Amino acid sequence: MSARSIRRAAERKARKVARLAAREQQQLSPESSQSPEISAAQLAANRANALLSTGPRTEEGRRKASLNAVKTGLTGATVLLPTDDAAEYQRHIAAYEKELQPVGLEESELVQSLADIAWRLRRIPALEMAIYAHGRIEFAEMFDDQQDPAVRRSLIELHTHLVYEKQLRNLQLQESRLVRRREKETAALRRLQEDRKQREREQNGFEFSNARSTTGMAGLIPPTRPENALRLAAGADALDAQTRTAPATSLVPSALL
Repeated sequence: MSARSIRRAAERKARKVARLAAREQQQLSPESSQSPEISAAQLAANRANALLSTGPRTEEGRRKASLNAVKTGLTGATVLLPTDDAAEYQRHIAAYEKELQPVGLEESELVQSLADIAWRLRRIPALEMAIYAHGRIEFAEMFDDQQDPAVRRSLIELHTHLVYEKQLRNLQLQESRLVRRREKETAALRRLQEDRKQREREQNGFEFSNARSTTGMAGLIPPTRPENALRLAAGADALDAQTRTAPATSLVPSALL
Protein backbone atom coordinates (compact mmCIF):
# COMPACT_ATOMS: atom_id res chain seq x y z
CA MET A 1 0.00 0.00 0.00
CA SER A 2 1.38 3.39 -1.00
CA ALA A 3 1.84 6.34 1.35
CA ARG A 4 -0.96 8.19 -0.43
CA SER A 5 -3.44 5.37 0.20
CA ILE A 6 -2.46 5.19 3.85
CA ARG A 7 -2.96 8.94 4.22
CA ARG A 8 -6.41 8.83 2.62
CA ALA A 9 -7.49 5.93 4.82
CA ALA A 10 -6.41 7.86 7.91
CA GLU A 11 -8.34 10.93 6.76
CA ARG A 12 -11.50 8.89 6.21
CA LYS A 13 -11.17 7.35 9.64
CA ALA A 14 -10.69 10.75 11.26
CA ARG A 15 -13.79 12.14 9.52
CA LYS A 16 -15.81 9.14 10.65
CA VAL A 17 -14.70 9.55 14.26
CA ALA A 18 -15.58 13.26 14.11
CA ARG A 19 -19.08 12.53 12.80
CA LEU A 20 -19.71 9.96 15.53
CA ALA A 21 -18.54 12.40 18.20
CA ALA A 22 -20.75 15.18 16.86
CA ARG A 23 -23.74 12.85 16.79
CA GLU A 24 -23.17 11.75 20.38
CA GLN A 25 -22.82 15.35 21.49
CA GLN A 26 -26.07 16.27 19.78
CA GLN A 27 -27.89 13.42 21.49
CA LEU A 28 -26.54 14.40 24.92
CA SER A 29 -27.35 18.10 24.53
CA PRO A 30 -30.60 19.01 26.38
CA GLU A 31 -31.35 21.91 24.06
CA SER A 32 -31.56 19.69 20.99
CA SER A 33 -34.21 17.44 22.57
CA GLN A 34 -36.54 20.33 23.33
CA SER A 35 -38.95 21.51 20.66
CA PRO A 36 -38.84 25.23 19.86
CA GLU A 37 -41.51 27.23 21.61
CA ILE A 38 -43.96 29.37 19.64
CA SER A 39 -45.89 32.38 20.77
CA ALA A 40 -49.62 32.37 21.51
CA ALA A 41 -50.27 34.54 18.45
CA GLN A 42 -48.46 32.07 16.18
CA LEU A 43 -50.38 29.18 17.69
CA ALA A 44 -53.70 30.96 17.12
CA ALA A 45 -52.68 31.73 13.51
CA ASN A 46 -51.80 28.10 12.89
CA ARG A 47 -55.15 26.95 14.21
CA ALA A 48 -56.97 29.51 12.05
CA ASN A 49 -55.11 28.34 8.96
CA ALA A 50 -55.97 24.73 9.74
CA LEU A 51 -59.66 25.60 9.69
CA LEU A 52 -59.29 26.92 6.14
CA SER A 53 -57.90 23.60 4.83
CA THR A 54 -60.44 20.94 5.77
CA GLY A 55 -60.67 19.27 2.36
CA PRO A 56 -63.80 18.73 0.26
CA ARG A 57 -67.08 18.69 2.18
CA THR A 58 -69.60 17.56 -0.43
CA GLU A 59 -69.87 14.08 -1.95
CA GLU A 60 -69.07 15.41 -5.41
CA GLY A 61 -65.99 17.16 -4.07
CA ARG A 62 -64.82 14.02 -2.31
CA ARG A 63 -65.24 12.00 -5.52
CA LYS A 64 -63.15 14.50 -7.44
CA ALA A 65 -60.50 14.61 -4.72
CA SER A 66 -60.24 10.82 -4.76
CA LEU A 67 -59.03 11.07 -8.38
CA ASN A 68 -56.30 13.62 -7.67
CA ALA A 69 -53.58 10.97 -7.84
CA VAL A 70 -55.02 9.29 -10.95
CA LYS A 71 -52.98 10.13 -14.03
CA THR A 72 -53.50 7.58 -16.81
CA GLY A 73 -55.94 5.12 -15.25
CA LEU A 74 -53.82 2.20 -16.54
CA THR A 75 -53.29 0.84 -13.02
CA GLY A 76 -55.26 0.73 -9.82
CA ALA A 77 -58.97 0.37 -9.29
CA THR A 78 -59.99 3.40 -11.36
CA VAL A 79 -60.90 2.31 -14.90
CA LEU A 80 -63.27 5.03 -16.05
CA LEU A 81 -61.72 8.50 -16.07
CA PRO A 82 -63.79 11.68 -15.77
CA THR A 83 -63.08 12.40 -19.43
CA ASP A 84 -64.31 8.97 -20.59
CA ASP A 85 -67.78 8.37 -22.02
CA ALA A 86 -69.71 6.36 -19.42
CA ALA A 87 -72.37 5.27 -21.93
CA GLU A 88 -69.71 4.02 -24.33
CA TYR A 89 -68.07 2.13 -21.47
CA GLN A 90 -71.38 0.40 -20.62
CA ARG A 91 -71.84 -0.60 -24.28
CA HIS A 92 -68.28 -1.93 -24.27
CA ILE A 93 -69.02 -4.11 -21.22
CA ALA A 94 -72.32 -5.34 -22.72
CA ALA A 95 -70.54 -6.33 -25.95
CA TYR A 96 -68.01 -8.43 -24.03
CA GLU A 97 -70.76 -10.14 -22.02
CA LYS A 98 -72.71 -10.91 -25.20
CA GLU A 99 -69.64 -12.30 -26.93
CA LEU A 100 -68.22 -14.42 -24.10
CA GLN A 101 -71.54 -15.36 -22.38
CA PRO A 102 -70.29 -15.88 -18.81
CA VAL A 103 -72.14 -18.21 -16.43
CA GLY A 104 -71.64 -17.78 -12.69
CA LEU A 105 -69.77 -15.26 -10.62
CA GLU A 106 -66.23 -16.33 -11.45
CA GLU A 107 -66.75 -16.24 -15.21
CA SER A 108 -68.54 -12.88 -14.94
CA GLU A 109 -65.62 -11.37 -12.98
CA LEU A 110 -63.13 -12.58 -15.60
CA VAL A 111 -65.22 -11.13 -18.42
CA GLN A 112 -65.47 -7.80 -16.58
CA SER A 113 -61.70 -7.78 -16.05
CA LEU A 114 -61.04 -8.58 -19.72
CA ALA A 115 -63.33 -5.74 -20.79
CA ASP A 116 -61.52 -3.33 -18.45
CA ILE A 117 -58.15 -4.42 -19.82
CA ALA A 118 -59.32 -3.78 -23.37
CA TRP A 119 -60.64 -0.36 -22.32
CA ARG A 120 -57.27 0.53 -20.81
CA LEU A 121 -55.32 -0.75 -23.82
CA ARG A 122 -57.47 1.44 -26.04
CA ARG A 123 -56.35 4.48 -24.03
CA ILE A 124 -52.59 3.98 -24.53
CA PRO A 125 -52.34 5.14 -28.19
CA ALA A 126 -54.36 8.24 -27.33
CA LEU A 127 -51.97 9.04 -24.48
CA GLU A 128 -48.95 8.65 -26.75
CA MET A 129 -50.51 10.96 -29.33
CA ALA A 130 -51.29 13.48 -26.57
CA ILE A 131 -47.64 13.50 -25.44
CA TYR A 132 -46.38 14.23 -28.95
CA ALA A 133 -49.10 16.86 -29.46
CA HIS A 134 -48.04 18.55 -26.24
CA GLY A 135 -44.43 18.44 -27.39
CA ARG A 136 -45.28 20.09 -30.72
CA ILE A 137 -46.89 22.96 -28.81
CA GLU A 138 -44.21 23.19 -26.11
CA PHE A 139 -41.26 23.11 -28.52
CA ALA A 140 -42.89 24.98 -31.40
CA GLU A 141 -40.26 27.77 -31.25
CA MET A 142 -37.30 25.43 -31.46
CA PHE A 143 -35.19 24.67 -34.56
CA ASP A 144 -36.07 27.92 -36.31
CA ASP A 145 -32.85 27.69 -38.32
CA GLN A 146 -34.21 24.75 -40.31
CA GLN A 147 -35.62 25.83 -43.63
CA ASP A 148 -37.25 22.50 -44.47
CA PRO A 149 -40.59 22.18 -42.57
CA ALA A 150 -40.45 18.37 -42.67
CA VAL A 151 -36.99 18.33 -41.07
CA ARG A 152 -38.14 20.81 -38.44
CA ARG A 153 -41.17 18.67 -37.54
CA SER A 154 -38.99 15.58 -37.29
CA LEU A 155 -36.57 17.37 -34.98
CA ILE A 156 -39.42 18.52 -32.75
CA GLU A 157 -40.78 14.96 -32.62
CA LEU A 158 -37.32 13.65 -31.71
CA HIS A 159 -36.87 16.28 -29.02
CA THR A 160 -40.30 15.46 -27.59
CA HIS A 161 -39.38 11.78 -27.47
CA LEU A 162 -36.12 12.53 -25.66
CA VAL A 163 -37.76 14.86 -23.15
CA TYR A 164 -40.71 12.57 -22.40
CA GLU A 165 -38.84 9.30 -22.83
CA LYS A 166 -39.67 8.18 -19.30
CA GLN A 167 -43.41 8.71 -19.80
CA LEU A 168 -43.41 6.96 -23.18
CA ARG A 169 -41.44 4.02 -21.79
CA ASN A 170 -43.89 3.75 -18.92
CA LEU A 171 -46.78 3.52 -21.40
CA GLN A 172 -44.98 0.70 -23.20
CA LEU A 173 -44.40 -1.16 -19.95
CA GLN A 174 -48.04 -0.77 -18.95
CA GLU A 175 -49.14 -2.02 -22.37
CA SER A 176 -46.98 -5.15 -22.06
CA ARG A 177 -48.29 -5.79 -18.55
CA LEU A 178 -51.91 -5.47 -19.66
CA VAL A 179 -51.35 -7.76 -22.66
CA ARG A 180 -49.84 -10.47 -20.43
CA ARG A 181 -52.71 -10.12 -17.98
CA ARG A 182 -55.23 -10.40 -20.81
CA GLU A 183 -53.63 -13.61 -22.08
CA LYS A 184 -53.60 -15.11 -18.59
CA GLU A 185 -57.22 -14.27 -17.81
CA THR A 186 -58.40 -15.38 -21.27
CA ALA A 187 -56.83 -18.79 -20.66
CA ALA A 188 -58.44 -18.97 -17.21
CA LEU A 189 -61.86 -18.11 -18.63
CA ARG A 190 -61.47 -20.71 -21.37
CA ARG A 191 -60.63 -23.40 -18.81
CA LEU A 192 -63.65 -22.51 -16.67
CA GLN A 193 -66.00 -22.63 -19.63
CA GLU A 194 -64.59 -25.91 -20.90
CA ASP A 195 -64.93 -27.52 -17.47
CA ARG A 196 -68.50 -26.26 -17.16
CA LYS A 197 -69.45 -27.60 -20.60
CA GLN A 198 -67.83 -30.94 -19.79
CA ARG A 199 -69.88 -31.22 -16.59
CA GLU A 200 -73.03 -30.37 -18.53
CA ARG A 201 -72.30 -33.04 -21.13
CA GLU A 202 -71.67 -35.65 -18.46
CA GLN A 203 -74.86 -34.72 -16.62
CA ASN A 204 -76.93 -34.84 -19.80
CA GLY A 205 -75.44 -38.21 -20.76
CA PHE A 206 -76.24 -39.65 -17.33
CA GLU A 207 -79.86 -38.54 -17.57
CA PHE A 208 -80.21 -40.02 -21.06
CA SER A 209 -78.82 -43.39 -19.93
CA ASN A 210 -81.24 -43.46 -16.99
CA ALA A 211 -84.15 -42.76 -19.32
CA ARG A 212 -83.17 -45.70 -21.52
CA SER A 213 -82.75 -48.11 -18.60
CA THR A 214 -86.29 -47.45 -17.32
CA THR A 215 -87.81 -48.84 -20.51
CA GLY A 216 -86.32 -52.30 -19.84
CA MET A 217 -86.11 -54.86 -22.58
CA ALA A 218 -89.42 -53.78 -24.04
CA GLY A 219 -87.68 -51.09 -25.94
CA LEU A 220 -85.42 -53.68 -27.60
CA ILE A 221 -88.27 -55.93 -28.82
CA PRO A 222 -89.88 -54.80 -32.07
CA PRO A 223 -93.68 -54.44 -32.04
CA THR A 224 -95.65 -57.51 -33.26
CA ARG A 225 -98.28 -57.21 -35.95
CA PRO A 226 -101.81 -58.47 -34.98
CA GLU A 227 -101.90 -61.38 -37.43
CA ASN A 228 -98.47 -62.55 -36.33
CA ALA A 229 -99.54 -62.37 -32.71
CA LEU A 230 -102.58 -64.62 -33.40
CA ARG A 231 -100.43 -67.09 -35.30
CA LEU A 232 -97.91 -67.31 -32.50
CA ALA A 233 -100.64 -67.79 -29.91
CA ALA A 234 -102.25 -70.64 -31.95
CA GLY A 235 -98.88 -72.38 -32.36
CA ALA A 236 -98.21 -72.15 -28.64
CA ASP A 237 -101.63 -73.69 -27.80
CA ALA A 238 -101.07 -76.56 -30.22
CA LEU A 239 -97.63 -77.30 -28.81
CA ASP A 240 -99.05 -77.31 -25.29
CA ALA A 241 -101.84 -79.76 -26.23
CA GLN A 242 -99.42 -82.11 -27.96
CA THR A 243 -97.17 -82.15 -24.89
CA ARG A 244 -100.05 -83.12 -22.59
CA THR A 245 -101.30 -86.01 -24.83
CA ALA A 246 -97.92 -87.52 -25.69
CA PRO A 247 -96.64 -90.59 -23.69
CA ALA A 248 -93.92 -90.03 -21.13
CA THR A 249 -91.43 -92.20 -23.02
CA SER A 250 -91.69 -90.02 -26.07
CA LEU A 251 -90.09 -87.24 -24.07
CA VAL A 252 -86.98 -89.38 -23.47
CA PRO A 253 -84.31 -89.12 -26.17
CA SER A 254 -83.76 -92.33 -28.17
CA ALA A 255 -80.11 -92.36 -27.35
CA LEU A 256 -80.97 -93.03 -23.70
CA LEU A 257 -83.37 -96.01 -24.31
